[in-house]
Amino acid sequence: MQNMWSIAEKRGRQTNEGIRQYLILKKNSNHIMTTNKTLTELKNIGAKIARRLNEAGIFSEEELRFYGAIEAHKMIKKNYPNETLPICYYLYSFEGALCNKHWNEIGESKKRKLKNGIEE
Repeated sequence: MQNMWSIAEKRGRQTNEGIRQYLILKKNSNHIMTTNKTLTELKNIGAKIARRLNEAGIFSEEELRFYGAIEAHKMIKKNYPNETLPICYYLYSFEGALCNKHWNEIGESKKRKLKNGIEE
């Protein structure tokens, strides 16, 4: 199974086909499935942030989970290079949404790890 995951990711992590293949593999694996809520149903994600995620090609919980908080932040930053994106409202909010926690409850060590991830 590990090899198929790698192939699916290499085929187009940033394409709809890549996401589709990833989700099919995930559905057929023994991993716990998410509820696949809409973005605004997730904690910390309001209309503005959901709109920006949509502009980056992320439309659901599954897609946000696929890319992860760091990559989603980078994708939005790429669309808004001259804008300062408060990390608590974007990066930490994405992680909190994926953990079903308020962004301020994700812990300082996790926040440092996330912040380091966007600075690489």
